[in-house]
Amino acid sequence: MKLIIQIPCYNEADQLADTLACLPRAVPGFDQVEWLVIDDGSIDATAAVARAAGADHVLSLGHNRGLAQAFMAGLEASLRLGADVIVNTDGDNQYRADGIAALTAPILAGQAQIAIGERPIGRIAHFSPLKRRLQWLGSWVVRQASGSTVRDAPSGFRAIHRDAAAQLYVFGKYTYTLETIIQAGRLRVPMVSVPVEVNPPTRDSRLIRSVFGYIVKSSLTILRIFALYCPLRLFAILGAIVALPGILAFLRFLVLLAMGEGDGNVQSLVIGAALIAAGTVVAMGGLIADLVAANRVLLAEIRGRLLKRELLDGDRSAVGPPRSGGRPARRELLEAGE
Repeated sequence: MKLIIQIPCYNEADQLADTLACLPRAVPGFDQVEWLVIDDGSIDATAAVARAAGADHVLSLGHNRGLAQAFMAGLEASLRLGADVIVNTDGDNQYRADGIAALTAPILAGQAQIAIGERPIGRIAHFSPLKRRLQWLGSWVVRQASGSTVRDAPSGFRAIHRDAAAQLYVFGKYTYTLETIIQAGRLRVPMVSVPVEVNPPTRDSRLIRSVFGYIVKSSLTILRIFALYCPLRLFAILGAIVALPGILAFLRFLVLLAMGEGDGNVQSLVIGAALIAAGTVVAMGGLIADLVAANRVLLAEIRGRLLKRELLDGDRSAVGPPRSGGRPARRELLEAGE
């Protein structure tokens, strides 16, 4: 069993050495533990620091693609390197690395294919009350959209079985945390939450520049998630909001008509009919979007099967002469330090 710990990085030269120094080289249940650093177009010495600090593999993306795409590039690279389980953590050493054994335990036991590290949000001193409420709201929305019981959806500290990793694909660029959980939930991938601890912050968050910016981005992310993965529910609610004033206006006209005053209030009938028609169109748009969402799930499944086939064919072509113990040697698809 091989475990690869991947770290998406963008200009993390100052913190990366400390992060790597905390990572384990042995984890119960695994024969091999390797480190993969994804350099997301850093303009500092992130890649050089990673190599000097002992990273087994460095994947340089050439230019900055964003955290979500760096995460996805890491998953694919880890799969091609033969990982059975992938642990994702942050380059700023936010998460305590001694939690990796607990994080991978449910996967090794066959209880889940994705384990999400659950931070002690209520005890993290640098989290403001507003941020804690937003974290709770984001997790609640994700639970509703995914049908999962994940309690800390924004957590980036997670372990992923190779079968689950092959099925995931992130469409957004801002963050991968919420979308991957919803996608996994819709694919019926079993998930669990595992309590983990965090380290004191080493730098300001790059995703949260200000409270207002965080609220705006979080709100847009949540809205986009519902539009992508629960479009029928979202558009039905929007359609009802649009149609409700029209229904009230229509009822007003009927009441006035029954009182013999309908001739002078035709505008209520016109406005009501227009709003009801608009609400119906919005709801129908949700039906179409729901069909598109079903196709998206199908495409994700097809992509996963193609990736698994590619990895299987790669395993067959990458088998070298037997080692002294009689087992065939597997040629790495990424060279160490490349």
